[in-house]
Amino acid sequence: MAAALSQLDDEIVHGMAIGAVFTDYAGKINCLDFHRKEDLLVTSSEDDSIRLYNITTATLLKTTYHRKHGADRVCFTHHPSSILCSSRYNLESAESLRYLSLYDNRCLRYFKGHKDRVVSLCMSPVNDSFMSGSLDHSVRIWDLRVNACQGILRLRGRPSVAYDQQGLVFAVAMEGGAIKLFDSRSYDKGPFDTFLVGGDTAEVSDIKFSNDGKSMLLTTTNNHIYVLDAYGGDKKCGFSLEPSPNVTNEAAFTPDGQYVISGSGDGTLHTWNINTVQEIACWNSHIGPITALKWAPRRAMFATASTALTFWIPSQSN
Repeated sequence: MAAALSQLDDEIVHGMAIGAVFTDYAGKINCLDFHRKEDLLVTSSEDDSIRLYNITTATLLKTTYHRKHGADRVCFTHHPSSILCSSRYNLESAESLRYLSLYDNRCLRYFKGHKDRVVSLCMSPVNDSFMSGSLDHSVRIWDLRVNACQGILRLRGRPSVAYDQQGLVFAVAMEGGAIKLFDSRSYDKGPFDTFLVGGDTAEVSDIKFSNDGKSMLLTTTNNHIYVLDAYGGDKKCGFSLEPSPNVTNEAAFTPDGQYVISGSGDGTLHTWNINTVQEIACWNSHIGPITALKWAPRRAMFATASTALTFWIPSQSN
């Protein structure tokens, strides 16, 4: 179903349309993630399920349920059948992070330390390190091979974390629009740069690097989206969307870093060309306000989620 990624242009992006819909969830989808190299997608939902899909055939491969801890944030490790998942329940037990094998539905390791919900989770693109940001006002750095936490950053507010595509730098966004950049090999020395997104006092709910490492994408809790120069912190462009009660929107870069796509509180989807700062398309999501959204790393497709999951692909007329 998902075509290989060719050069994107305004016409192709404008012509994206729904190619598959999965409506058998019994709750809101909290998070979704594409594998970097395999054509796989994983979702976590408030119905306590984790589901694995093949995106080229648009088929559900596996569903597992996690009644004890629930399934909140989720991301792939480097192995296509192993994932990281944060808990929704029993947070006081400190078993807030799990390393799971979907192949045999087994927990390979617990990572204990956070005292509250994990709201941001990302895997290093180059090694076994990963990061988690929690409402307990800390970011923890871990290694898949070791139970013990490898490092802790104490912060103000709700932290959001992201690695750049080379795994050399990671960014931590916190309250007041402050973004701190760290060298992932010597983060204990503190940030080597700090940016401020002036004028927006809302907390950053999500941060992402573009694939080329030149831009950063920030989404705030009041549904503002900013594209920043990753080297100097200058604001390239910004967009405002309809807020939605109890829904935090997610935005994403296309793999070439030339477009940004986002959900909105009114149930629409928007995409912009960040070079011309023009809106290229506005679509009805057909599934209400979007809770999770990502573009596939190597495919001309993106996925959106609410209480249903949709795969968007170039329409046949293209």
